[in-house]
Amino acid sequence: MKIIAIEPNSIGFELELQPGDILEAIDGEKVRDIIDYRFRIATEEVTLRFRSGAEVAEYELEKDYDDDLGLTFEDIKIRKCANDCIFCFVDQNPAGLRQALYFRDGDYRLSFLHGHYVTLTNMGPRQLQRVVDQRLSPLYISVHVTDPDKRLEMFLYGKDDKLLDKLEFLTANGIDLHTQIVLCPGWNDGQFLEQTLADLHRFQPRILSIAIVPVGLTKHRDGLPFIPAVGEEYARNFIISARDFDQKYRTANNERLVFLSDEWFIRAGVNLPDTGYYGDFSQVENGVGQVREFLNTWEQDFDLSAINIDQPLTITLGSGMLIEPVFRQQFIPRLNSLENLTVNYTPIRNEFYGESVTVTGLLTGQDIVNQLKDRELGDMVIFSDRILSETGVVTLDDLSLEDMSRQLGVPVRVVSDQPQEFFEVVQNG
Repeated sequence: MKIIAIEPNSIGFELELQPGDILEAIDGEKVRDIIDYRFRIATEEVTLRFRSGAEVAEYELEKDYDDDLGLTFEDIKIRKCANDCIFCFVDQNPAGLRQALYFRDGDYRLSFLHGHYVTLTNMGPRQLQRVVDQRLSPLYISVHVTDPDKRLEMFLYGKDDKLLDKLEFLTANGIDLHTQIVLCPGWNDGQFLEQTLADLHRFQPRILSIAIVPVGLTKHRDGLPFIPAVGEEYARNFIISARDFDQKYRTANNERLVFLSDEWFIRAGVNLPDTGYYGDFSQVENGVGQVREFLNTWEQDFDLSAINIDQPLTITLGSGMLIEPVFRQQFIPRLNSLENLTVNYTPIRNEFYGESVTVTGLLTGQDIVNQLKDRELGDMVIFSDRILSETGVVTLDDLSLEDMSRQLGVPVRVVSDQPQEFFEVVQNG
């Protein structure tokens, strides 16, 4: 593993390590990636082998159990997904985007480190054994369907990937799993969904949750199999069906196991479940309880009356179309109740991917600019930071906040869901 940075006054600094040096082994065992590093460095006595050019040096150290070396390593080479799923969002991107948006991440290490969902199809016995040996738990698994023939039809993998055998091995060896099902009407719903839920339920108590999310479809599906969109009627009927799932498939402690993402309720035009529905919010980054958590933060955990805005401010707040009813009914009126603050709300249609894509995180900079440029925008424009890439620099179509600010003639800012950050930006620009 190549070092790219060293913290001042750290163990690595005291050893006079340099960027570019290679960590080869810990206690005689090869270090392949950051997981190996974290696993092997967690000890009080450790032997390290570094390479600097042609020179090799070993160090024997005594340290506290939880001390690391203060080193930053270059990113790992990510394992590619082995599937070509009929609903994969990567295949629904138009041409001309940055190359990273066409890469299918299928790396179990990122599942453990960052909660990325993987399918397990590219994992053989060695990778599965490593998960067990290093206790890489919990993992986040995209299941979608368990029927072998339907998996071949939807995953286009070419052979039976023995998913249930892999789940059996992992759970029998103490690995906890969060799972998801991307539901495609007419493909993996009905009897296939029932079978999938039953198959997963038998791995209790190691299956910690099952999230069901509606398929996302863009207008760029030329040459891909037809998948019906999830509309209001389908969503309403599915929510009713899911009540039976909740009663039939429970955890070993009789708690909820099957969760529907927020999108089902918003698409159906019904109220979101109460906080108790979501348990420990373990799938919030998968859209399960994200809106409820947002509302709770603003309505229960934050004292709006403590905000004092000294001078009149007008801002434009934007989002995707999905959250529009929630914002209009429960969020924007609260903001506009504050003295000296006027919030004009403008949901943005997704022309880039198609209007069926309604989440804020898939808005492009150009759609934002085109739909705001002829409006009175006030003192600034604010969006969720979800419109930016993981690096926090550009939108999906490579526009920076500076690019959008220049085109709109007012500052464009992004914020997290936290009220404190929102008001800091509002008051300080």
